Amino acid sequence: MEYNTTRGPLILPEYGRNVQNMIAHAMELTNRTERNLAAKAIIEVMGQLNPHLRDVEDYRHKLWTHLFVMSNFEFDVDSPYEKPKPEVLNEKPQRMVYPSSKIRYGHYGKYTQTILEASKEVSIPEEKEFLKTTMANFMKKQFLAYNNDTVENNVIAQQLKELSKGDLILENPDDLVHTNTLLKTMGIGQNQQKNQRFNKQKSNSNNNNNKYKKKKFIKK
Repeated sequence: MEYNTTRGPLILPEYGRNVQNMIAHAMELTNRTERNLAAKAIIEVMGQLNPHLRDVEDYRHKLWTHLFVMSNFEFDVDSPYEKPKPEVLNEKPQRMVYPSSKIRYGHYGKYTQTILEASKEVSIPEEKEFLKTTMANFMKKQFLAYNNDTVENNVIAQQLKELSKGDLILENPDDLVHTNTLLKTMGIGQNQQKNQRFNKQKSNSNNNNNKYKKKKFIKK
């Protein structure tokens, strides 16, 4: 009996021990034609064991790469793709630079702030007016997504002016889209109404049960 502790390590466990043994056996074949045929047969088996790879672009290329990895890059066969190099596969990715820019209001996000800061570049009055109204309503919608209890139009107008560095000034904040209309488009108002109806029905049911218990207790 052979135990796993006496066997070599599994390089890619998702393919199992049998596939790795098949590769080791194919590497011992002296005839190159037979090795090529064996490699293609192993590729087909690997594809059947991992059908999800078929959804990956160039999945057969990935299978051939796995084949060479499991052979420690020593399998001498004719691959339809360039043979991978160990140093390339083991190369560490470059460290990603984390954005360090500060966001004044987190619920508006970075792009809203960037758009408003660039409003000075808009010179046509009609376009600036459209930008001001559109962004104000968008900010109100974002504010409601963050806190759907209440929102003041004057607060939106003040923060619009602040983020645009005084370039966009809302003369009539009350002209913004009504809060209930925005909540309906976001599906928040309907859910709140359903929850309120459910809580009311539950409260009435509890009150009826309490009244019934009191009557039953008095009769006794």
